[in-house]
Amino acid sequence: MTEEKKGFFARLREGLSKTRANIVGGIESVFSGFSAIDEDFYEELEEILIMGDIGVNATTQIVERLKKQVKELHIKEPSRCKQLLVDSIKDQMKVEETAYDFEKKQSVIMVIGVNGVGKTTSVGKLAGKLKDGGRKVLIAAADTFRAAAGDQLAEWARRADVPMIGGNEGADPASVVFDAVNAARARNVDVLLIDTAGRLHNKKNLMEELRKMNRIIDREFPDAHRENLIVLDATTGQNALVQAREFGEVANLTGIVLTKMDGTAKGGIAVAIQSELNVPVKYIGVGETIEDLQKFNPDEFVNALFDVNDGKEGNTNVDTGQI
Repeated sequence: MTEEKKGFFARLREGLSKTRANIVGGIESVFSGFSAIDEDFYEELEEILIMGDIGVNATTQIVERLKKQVKELHIKEPSRCKQLLVDSIKDQMKVEETAYDFEKKQSVIMVIGVNGVGKTTSVGKLAGKLKDGGRKVLIAAADTFRAAAGDQLAEWARRADVPMIGGNEGADPASVVFDAVNAARARNVDVLLIDTAGRLHNKKNLMEELRKMNRIIDREFPDAHRENLIVLDATTGQNALVQAREFGEVANLTGIVLTKMDGTAKGGIAVAIQSELNVPVKYIGVGETIEDLQKFNPDEFVNALFDVNDGKEGNTNVDTGQI
């Protein structure tokens, strides 16, 4: 495991301390407080997981799987269920190898979400990581509603040493996307990253604009691999799930970027969102620097969530040096 990755895992573990206190204390008391595995035991476990923002859907699946395993393995003591529970949540959060196909293909990545979740910052960090990985990157500043959004993204583009198109306040976002897509094709760019305005999920006209931008990309760059990444703020808990559902109605969501995992008591939402939407968490953020955004690793996340160390951090489904 690289030093950068080791540092990230330590920050993730520290960042999830509030979530851990929210969930693990209750779970430990269930495992130690019950002498038998019965319906009361499962009900108590369900309640703690749901209260920890794991969500009803994910909790039901996790507990049903646990019941099945307990039966198959003839387990009688509640204390023996903890590792099964941890493994079940890891399985729930699994990210397929194909989730990062855009690294190898000519791709257009649209980054969407409401105001204040860290979209522009996430675009900048992704651009930097892709550039470091040897990819030719172009950024499109299609957030033309927010004052200084273009300046903020221009600063990230400068740091990442990648070119940027657009950024003029009040410009038509669809025309920025049109220009950027054609520039990406002409320059034979590997990855076009599009920053969009922080659309409030209840504003129909802004959502329609998102559809319009998608139509332009489909028409102008039909052969490009497409990604629609939604950036969600982990501190908002169940509200993040509502936002993701709303955006999912107008864009085919392919992945989630979960920011502000440092210091939230609602980190369990990562499990809920993936289960409810069947959309993988692809990136997770715990701070301000480029290194503080990393590919999501379910083993690391669940180990940090439950304060478990199985020696596997950094050795799961993806390589950790670059994205």
